[in-house]
Amino acid sequence: MITLNQTGVSHSIFHMLGIPGLEDQHIWISIPFFISYVIALLGNSLLIFVILSRRTLHEPMYLFLCMLAGADIVISTCTVPQALAIFWFNARKISLNRCITQLFFIHSTFISESGILLVMAFDRYIAICYPLRYTTILTHALIGKVGVIIFLRSYGTIFPIIYLLKRLTFCQNNVIPHTYCVHIGLAKYACNDIRVNIWYGFSVLMSTVVLDVLLIFVSYVLILHAVFRIPSQDARHKALNTCGSHVCIIILFYGPGIFTTLTQRFGRNIPPHTHILLANVCILAPPMLNPIIYGIKTKQIQEQIVQMFLIKK
Repeated sequence: MITLNQTGVSHSIFHMLGIPGLEDQHIWISIPFFISYVIALLGNSLLIFVILSRRTLHEPMYLFLCMLAGADIVISTCTVPQALAIFWFNARKISLNRCITQLFFIHSTFISESGILLVMAFDRYIAICYPLRYTTILTHALIGKVGVIIFLRSYGTIFPIIYLLKRLTFCQNNVIPHTYCVHIGLAKYACNDIRVNIWYGFSVLMSTVVLDVLLIFVSYVLILHAVFRIPSQDARHKALNTCGSHVCIIILFYGPGIFTTLTQRFGRNIPPHTHILLANVCILAPPMLNPIIYGIKTKQIQEQIVQMFLIKK
């Protein structure tokens, strides 16, 4: 893949810096990375096992949560082990194909998680606004079809990015100041015109994540409208409590991303390593905290976990 052109050499190997400016702190930074990854793996794996093994949890809300836990494992595994290899073993080299593969799974899994959060909002809308028809609307067959659509949408929209990157000639630079690869972060090192990459990436973002956020907002407006029409205060509190975990995860998933985007747009005086640390928080925090939030706030999951460990004991 090493070819000469009028600009220079086309790179097939890149060097990742990890967190530039904090190289002497990489060992210390690796500690929260490692702890977060272990918690994410154990917590989400336990959540999946409990939901799949307990028939009482084979309800739509928990099945969607199982999908979310699986996506959390994928996105954290795509990023954290490579960061730890950089921090611990100075393993900075990454091939172009491996970089493209990594960013493909990162972006597609992120869109999948956004889609799962949307259908979880729809699930809460049906449960509160149409409780008597809940089981007849959200059947297991429909849940399976929704899951297939979510993953087809994510992989289908991100797959063209492979071609858009493969057509580029990377001769500007082969040093990536980050711990993982992203689409535009890689494309900007090309000598070619990357306007197609920029516009396609923007259109994917608007048609998936931004659209999901708008639909989630509409769902909760309808949910709140229905809840405040309930005459009983206890019933209102119970209905809102069923949405508590989902709202926390929505804030946790979209919040850091929005904050990172704002800091990149307006925080011109913020050091580059701060931006990279914030980008890693977007990847690390949701997979680590999602199972903890649902484990603490969902009584049914707590009971099943306790029963499982008591039976084993």
